[in-house]
Amino acid sequence: MDIGMVGLGRMGANMAARLKRGGHRVAGFDPGAAAREAAQQAHGLETFDSLAALVAALPAPRVLWLMVPAGAAVDATLDALGPLLRAGDIVVDGGNSNYKDSQRRAAQCRGSGIHFLDCGTSGGVWGLAEGYSLMVGGEESACERLRPLLETLAPAPDRGWGRVGPSGAGHFAKMVHNGIEYGMMQAYAEGFAIMQRKESLALDLPQVAEIWRHGSVVRSWLLDLAAEALEDNPALEGIAPYVADSGEGRWTVAEAIELDVSAPVITLSLMERLRSRDKDSFADKMLAALRDRFGGHGVKRG
Repeated sequence: MDIGMVGLGRMGANMAARLKRGGHRVAGFDPGAAAREAAQQAHGLETFDSLAALVAALPAPRVLWLMVPAGAAVDATLDALGPLLRAGDIVVDGGNSNYKDSQRRAAQCRGSGIHFLDCGTSGGVWGLAEGYSLMVGGEESACERLRPLLETLAPAPDRGWGRVGPSGAGHFAKMVHNGIEYGMMQAYAEGFAIMQRKESLALDLPQVAEIWRHGSVVRSWLLDLAAEALEDNPALEGIAPYVADSGEGRWTVAEAIELDVSAPVITLSLMERLRSRDKDSFADKMLAALRDRFGGHGVKRG
């Protein structure tokens, strides 16, 4: 099957390479010349310097897979593709878009006879070798047409992927997936922090992580990665205590509130990420000032 990959950052290029290895013809486009050149050199991908050239190189009905940043970049790409595509073509958004945006875009494409699928994609930098977890939303017939591609991208043809519902469902499932990921990562981080602080026991954190990886009820791929990180750098030296977020955790918490679902672990894990970025916490200063005012506890001067 022929496919056009739009966006040749690390994940887009890796997905294109996995498809190519699976026997599919993959042509790619990225607005950055450096990204195109890197994809060519690393994976031997066929690339084009414009969307028009990419679309022209694909046989109809065309399949375009977008791996571009969520938000305005997706809309801009769809606007540019609009005049180039024809009824029956399929566009897949494989990035981390908000599911409400995906529903809107699906309706927009439907008006032109173009099929739009939202595909929540998990696997990160390991997907090229291990395969990707794919949560697809949209028309069942369009998803079925892409079965050969999805089976190639997944860890195995019969697992790790599926159509999870109508338009928006794929990105909604990925949003919740990432919210769960926040909570799991926070729990591991807190547990290792407690062990690291217990200096009297001199715990070997890489050893503990390795023990937990086998037979333990908390074993997981995230723990595998934690064990690797601790083995390489037991004290995590040189890593700033600043944790970014890309939006999915915020969206998950907002949906939980809207749906009246209690989600304290995911919510607090998001709050901890926000807290990690506060180099000069006004809230903590206020706490110290209040303790001094009502109890005369004094404050530490900085």
